[in-house]
Amino acid sequence: MIFSRSKFKGGIHPKDHKEISRGSSILTSSPGEEVVIPLTQHIGAPATVTVKKGDHLNVGDIIGTPSGFVSSFIHSSVTGTVKDIDIFPHSSGKKILSVVITPDKDAEIKGSDNKEDISIENISSKDIIDNIQKAGIVGMGGASFPTHVKLLPPKGKKIDTLIINAAECEPYLTADETLIINNIDGIKLGAKLIQKAVNAKKIIIAIEDNKPNAIEKLKNASLSDAGIELNILPTRYPQGGEKQLIEAVLNKQVPSGGLPMDTSTLVQNIATSFAVYEAIYYKKPLIERLTTVTGDSLKKPGTYKVKIGTKLKDILREAGYDESSGSLVIMGGPMMGSPVLDLETPVIKATSGILVLDKIPMEQEYPCIRCGRCIFYCPIGLSTTEIPSAYNNNDIKQLQDLHVMDCIECGCCSYICPAGIPLVHYLKLAKVEIRKNARKQ
Repeated sequence: MIFSRSKFKGGIHPKDHKEISRGSSILTSSPGEEVVIPLTQHIGAPATVTVKKGDHLNVGDIIGTPSGFVSSFIHSSVTGTVKDIDIFPHSSGKKILSVVITPDKDAEIKGSDNKEDISIENISSKDIIDNIQKAGIVGMGGASFPTHVKLLPPKGKKIDTLIINAAECEPYLTADETLIINNIDGIKLGAKLIQKAVNAKKIIIAIEDNKPNAIEKLKNASLSDAGIELNILPTRYPQGGEKQLIEAVLNKQVPSGGLPMDTSTLVQNIATSFAVYEAIYYKKPLIERLTTVTGDSLKKPGTYKVKIGTKLKDILREAGYDESSGSLVIMGGPMMGSPVLDLETPVIKATSGILVLDKIPMEQEYPCIRCGRCIFYCPIGLSTTEIPSAYNNNDIKQLQDLHVMDCIECGCCSYICPAGIPLVHYLKLAKVEIRKNARKQ
């Protein structure tokens, strides 16, 4: 076990509010009268629909197949009948082609209660990666990159260290913490399977020190017997970002425009590790996940096990949400999450949290006072003060020179700005313009 100092540049310490949903028990959410399963739940090409209206499905049946190398399988999260295939609200704010299924009744995957007798020493890397792909597993920390692709680094790139990311640095969110408390053995086996898949020499579980119950569970889990190192980090946002975590744990910097594999490192979220365990040992595809449902006004906040495709309105109703309150609903945490205006929007594979905020601080925007705080606290070290004017002047070359594409959209600059300038908003818009320009070229 190692106690580390955070080595990455910048970062902030917002109040974490984790006490609202923190607890050791897992609540179960009903899927409601229908589930809406988008065919876009991952970075890359949308899945291609493989079912038609009127089809009867069992839970776990494939409803979408990958349409490219960077794509993912999509499965039915319930047993029921396909009611519709149409465009529906999505957490991205767009409307996405989705499969609507009316559940017959809640049913488990056939054989899912029977753990297979698998020896990690005897299963091949190819079999592990193939099973992960068939299970439709994507990064569950928010990025939603297809996991099987991350486990296939290009020729010449080797992975020495696997970091299992348990930082959960976003305020309010506690799903990963609850997962550790309830499923540590599965997490360990999932980590060992990922290690085998990429032939990594070392596994490190990295967690922030504001999760004492989860840390105690990890300490008692005989990690060293499994060849796993525990690294406890001081709490600091956005430490859960891949680049920041690598710098904090290994004192290595991912180069500008580069990937973690450029430092011989692979980072996987702790929920992804557990999903890999379930896929290999129980042949269970990614059809449900733990999600933090939280907010001061909710009568029953906590960590919920939620079927993929469950509508926000159905989950929030169970958590005691008053739809007439006018509160802001955010998918994710307050720093990087996205506001949701339509509660018909469903949970997807990347939905780590559902946050209800009753009092929204609306700061007036003032002219920049050139204090430099945004630059000091930016974990990437961007010259954020120059970006709004470059964007307003449509100066694509200057935006590129300012390395806008390296922004991780963590929101530290907006949070810390005394002038109330929504800097991260400008950064997001600037990235859109750079991509548009690249397409024209």
